[in-house]
Amino acid sequence: MASNTEPARPPPRAARGTGPGSHIARPGNDLAYNSVMKTENTSDRCLRFLFEEADIRGESVHLNRAYRDIVALHQYPPGVSLMLGQFLAAATLLSTTLKFEGKLVLQARSEAQIPLLMVECDHQLHVRAIARGAQEATSLRFDQLLAGGQLAITIDPTRGQRYQGIVPLSGDSLAHSLDAYFRLSEQLETRLWLAADGQRAAGLLLQQLPRKLAADPEAQQDAWDNACVLAATVTRQELLDLPGESLLHRLFHEEPVRLFPPAAVTFRCNCSRERTFNALSALDPGEIEELLQELGSITMDCEFCNQQYRFAREDLAGIVGGDQAKILH
Repeated sequence: MASNTEPARPPPRAARGTGPGSHIARPGNDLAYNSVMKTENTSDRCLRFLFEEADIRGESVHLNRAYRDIVALHQYPPGVSLMLGQFLAAATLLSTTLKFEGKLVLQARSEAQIPLLMVECDHQLHVRAIARGAQEATSLRFDQLLAGGQLAITIDPTRGQRYQGIVPLSGDSLAHSLDAYFRLSEQLETRLWLAADGQRAAGLLLQQLPRKLAADPEAQQDAWDNACVLAATVTRQELLDLPGESLLHRLFHEEPVRLFPPAAVTFRCNCSRERTFNALSALDPGEIEELLQELGSITMDCEFCNQQYRFAREDLAGIVGGDQAKILH
């Protein structure tokens, strides 16, 4: 089932300013194409689009390899893998709204079958994700996997102040929880539809823009409501199966929509030996010395990508040395 409800599609309405058979979506270079759309590779890409006659923008995302690579690093139960896919799709979609260098983090905590799930996506659409303490999860249902939990949405710019919003994990899907967050916060109206099947993850985002094209607020709201009704007819299978271009034609072929060049999404962890060393340097030097005496070296694992970093005594001489131990800043 798709992450949002699936009402019946409303009857088509006449497109404005176009004749029969010429309803079009326009890519960024203004090259129009008709209703017969060529199937494109849907692997790991975000596709931005803009309604030309309404104050609405959107994104679609498909994740194949990046999603599978992340899941392959950990032996998650099926329900956890499904949730991870939806969180990856959501974080990718929401990160496209950032207008600066940095990253967006979705972090869910609960007392249910998934105690912690965290996904990061930066402005270059590099993603990574992890779930903790969920090895015994048996459910496939959102309301059982994350029951009573909270979702923290953190915007972390490379330069500037971090922002975090927290919303209860409510309803029967992540999409519903995010919809509620945007309804309650003083932000642009935003809707999401999400799906995952363990091998593929996909999503659709619509966002209302400040009024420029609509004659008045009522006309703007009518256009927004119409777009949301059309988008809500999408099925889980359509989100997963249809390339972005075909999906948008399926949903919005009565509206002139401009498409922009797709952007690649990749799984990339930002861990490094230097960052791991800095984490070690924050520990008590006496504790590090005890570990070195017991083990001979210290090995640290990145939970996101399973990369191991081994530090011998000589590597840590700046932290533990002779009789005097010091911490590097």
